[in-house]
Amino acid sequence: MANTEPLPEPLPRHIAIIMDGNGRWAQRRGLPRIEGHRRGVRSVREIVEATADIGIEQLTLYCLSSENWKRPESELSRLMSLLEQFLIEERSMIMREGLRFAMIGRREGLTDGVLRELDRTTDLSQKNSGMRLCLALNYGARSEIADAVTRIAERVAKGELSPADISESLISDHLYTAGMPDPDLLIRTAGEFRLSNYLLWQSSYAELWVTEKCWPEFRRPDLLDALRAFAGRDRRYGGLRS
Repeated sequence: MANTEPLPEPLPRHIAIIMDGNGRWAQRRGLPRIEGHRRGVRSVREIVEATADIGIEQLTLYCLSSENWKRPESELSRLMSLLEQFLIEERSMIMREGLRFAMIGRREGLTDGVLRELDRTTDLSQKNSGMRLCLALNYGARSEIADAVTRIAERVAKGELSPADISESLISDHLYTAGMPDPDLLIRTAGEFRLSNYLLWQSSYAELWVTEKCWPEFRRPDLLDALRAFAGRDRRYGGLRS
């Protein structure tokens, strides 16, 4: 879809979204929680296409946290099936839009079907040159940092690094997001004001924008509201206004 509305400047390079409120949206309407996740897929589709159209460099969506395994097994099973279906059905859109697909998080626990479709979409899209679409699956920021520290410690033990070599940039290079820009704008739906273990290291200077709308209600006009708010922020990174 061609962009026709004026866009605020500056635009963020990288938008990260906590897609919250699927279950609450469904329960308020007397629907099963899984129906909220199904309706949420519509929002994913629209926001992916909108961000690609606008010219955002990367969009990262928090799809499944490492804490979500505490949910009932029946809901998790349906979520896995829905995720596998999404990866199959949206592959044509990913290729049509020229998106580069990626996943961050631990692979352990994800079903064989989900892993197969993740790998297939990643491989097919690796030569694309458009927006990077990154799904955070079985993701937890504390686990990510712990995994990075473990890999660095292993390199120190092998003599490849000394403790004096450890820096912020080295840690960043060992995170799941190595090579990706940090998010400039972090959006959370459903009115919650917390990061929920999402991109804690990377979001140190991200602008936060929260809406009361649940994720199944989030659409392109809401995204534009977030972009306008971002454009109006004074980003000094700890310095003084010039």
